[in-house]
Amino acid sequence: MTTQTNNVKQDALVIGLVGLAHGISHFFHLILAPLFPWIKEAFSLSYAELGLLMTVFFIVSGIGQALSGFVVDKLGARAVLFFGVSCLGVSALALSVAQNYPMLLAGSMLAGLGNSVFHPSDYTLLNKRVSAARLGYAFSVHGITGNLGWAAAPVFLIGIAGFAGWRTALLAAALLPFIVLAILFVYRDVLQAEEMPHPVTGGAALSVKAIEGTMAFMRLPAVWMCFAFFFMTAMALGGIQSFASVSLREVYGMSLGWATAAYTGYMLASAAGMLWGGFIAAKTTQHDRTITMAFSVAGCFALLLATGWVGPALAVVLMAAIGFGSGIAGPSRDLLIRAAAPKNATGRVYGVVYSGLDTGLACSPLLFGAVMDAHHPSWIFVCIGVFQVMAILTAVNVGANTKARALAA
Repeated sequence: MTTQTNNVKQDALVIGLVGLAHGISHFFHLILAPLFPWIKEAFSLSYAELGLLMTVFFIVSGIGQALSGFVVDKLGARAVLFFGVSCLGVSALALSVAQNYPMLLAGSMLAGLGNSVFHPSDYTLLNKRVSAARLGYAFSVHGITGNLGWAAAPVFLIGIAGFAGWRTALLAAALLPFIVLAILFVYRDVLQAEEMPHPVTGGAALSVKAIEGTMAFMRLPAVWMCFAFFFMTAMALGGIQSFASVSLREVYGMSLGWATAAYTGYMLASAAGMLWGGFIAAKTTQHDRTITMAFSVAGCFALLLATGWVGPALAVVLMAAIGFGSGIAGPSRDLLIRAAAPKNATGRVYGVVYSGLDTGLACSPLLFGAVMDAHHPSWIFVCIGVFQVMAILTAVNVGANTKARALAA
């Protein structure tokens, strides 16, 4: 009983520490966007120049994420995680003292570099340091903390910039990663590289057979299907983050306040969905089925929103429902990837497949921006629904491929 209690406490501590780090990484996804009104005026920038700041963040993060997985497998997840958190703090300091546009670009690129290490490091630590029975809950908490980071950034930055200026807001934001780094350092022994014993069941049995060669994992079809899955879901997410509020205002004649409430409802419902999705993922091994059902419901609601048939109040509810469905799929998604990843290539697999997330977030504004420029605001939700359906197809293929490999093994 004592050993079991200690395992629960250690699992909870690892989950909390990794979740804290993940929250600060998502906070830095929005380190500049909420401050665009102040930065635009300070440097006389166009909207295209402001958009480029976000694009370079995700380009650097996407490339770095694919590469950082190799570093995680070689040097260990803890050291790479510490580096990433440190980069975020330094990037905010650099942005706070920027005197021209190239300095803003450099600071955004540095933030992207810091962000690139989190998914390979986080998932390697969770897979190695958390008991298998609690991995579903671990992935659920991981997703929730990311959403909370997204939600906290605009409130924190705009609140400070409103009375003290945008430079002070960035300076205050720089303190957060260093506080997180100090906490991680205090509990560094909990994040050591030794792996928790996992029972060899289901998809995990695939990890027993060693796959030789540093790049051999890239020959696995499941890896590229996982990449495609993340790209599709990121395209849908990017559409919601960038243009859902604008689309709702044009299609339903909403006020800015109601459109903002709809987006907030999406994010909060997504976090709630991840919480429930963690319990679902812990009780089943049919993760592709969970993803299929969750995204099917979310996609149908997105298409219903596109029709403009419902009233503004119901549109807000539907936005929350889309977020809830997308959130439920999160923990099952992460366990599906874990099942597809060879044991000796965890960091590399997560790095490559999660670079699909950054790729999608970098491409999404271009597509959805073109849709809005063509004056088709309802198509935003049509595209979101289509990308979610395409994500279902890739998830089903990943599940089928993984099961086939398990039978062959």
